Amino acid sequence: MQSPSSDKTEQELGTTLRPKFGADGLITAVAVDDATGDILMLAHMDQTALEETLRTGEAHYYSRSRKSLWRKGETSGQLQHIQQILIDCDQDAVVLRVLVGGDGGACHTGARSCFFRAVTPTGGLARVD
Repeated sequence: MQSPSSDKTEQELGTTLRPKFGADGLITAVAVDDATGDILMLAHMDQTALEETLRTGEAHYYSRSRKSLWRKGETSGQLQHIQQILIDCDQDAVVLRVLVGGDGGACHTGARSCFFRAVTPTGGLARVD
């Protein structure tokens, strides 16, 4: 993993991983169920979380509320086993295609996905799971 390139073409089209972490040191990470394509969760990664994810093949994230690294599923058993990591064109966001261990869930509420509600036309929320 290298620092972002000042060469826009290299950064956007090159073949070197050069994540562009924000001023807060984080990039956005979206976990997607590799088997179904369902969006499971949105989280953030710092450089250490991304490095640990690459090293172990299991999703690691940075908790903004706890200000610490965490391995998804360490206590719940809902480990996220990496199948593929996609990075967007300017390398400031990733999609993790994962297989989920344990009960297959991802949300701390007990729902399978953190995205279990839809916004209604009137501005309310409705469950979609």
